[in-house]
Formats: sequence, C-alpha cells, structure tokens
Amino acid sequence: MKKGFTLVEILVVVTIIVLMTSAAIVTYTVFLKQSRDAKRKADLSQLSAALEMYRSNNDTYPTTGLSQLTAPTIYIQSVPTDPKNPTYIYYYNSSTGSDYTLATHLESVATTCQSLTTQCTSNCTYCLGPYGQK
Repeated sequence: MKKGFTLVEILVVVTIIVLMTSAAIVTYTVFLKQSRDAKRKADLSQLSAALEMYRSNNDTYPTTGLSQLTAPTIYIQSVPTDPKNPTYIYYYNSSTGSDYTLATHLESVATTCQSLTTQCTSNCTYCLGPYGQK
C-alpha cells in the first residue's frame, strides 16, 4: 500500500485554505474601515466639545476655522487629522458664529450629508453640529 496524498485531496485542502484566507482578508478590511470611521466620529465629538468650551468663554463659535481652538487659549491640544490620510482635514463651517457644522467622509456610509457640500470635495457622509445635532 502506498503512503501519501492524492492530487484531489491536496486540491481540496488548498481550496479550503484559500477560501478561508480570502474570507479573513475581507473581514479584516471591513473591520479596518469601521475602526477608522469610529475614530473619525470620536475626533468630531472631541472637536465639538472644544467648540462648546470656546463658545462658553467667547459667546460665539470661531468663524475663521478650527485653529482658534489651539492658541492662545487651549481648548484642544491639536486639531485631529484623518486616520487613513493625515493630509485630509475635517471640514468646519461657522459663517455667523451662532451655529457650526463639522463634517467628514466615512468609508462605510454611502449617504451624503448636505450641510457642507460646497466644501466637502469627497462628499461628506457624516455631519455634526452643536450638541451633537445635524
């Protein structure tokens, strides 16, 4: 009697390994997208809290951008950047100083938020306003 594996047995095992590996890779990339989206939402919540502190001290939201949150009085150590590409920024709009909109693009969401369509070149899919509204 010969010892060893037949070609069919080897092909079945290799096929099973390839299918399991591809399923693991797909699942891993989905988890990566979800974790980056969670980081983006947490960043916007952190920026929102800093904006509320700024408003409580100045009776208005900053109208020129988020850089007013970092100096000369510090409400946040640094303005966070996108976890996937640090050159991407979080969009901010407050033309009147009485309201604001923070926005970003989430990887796992397809709907577009309409608040900052002129600024969001990447079609913002998540917007946040005062006290978590919008």
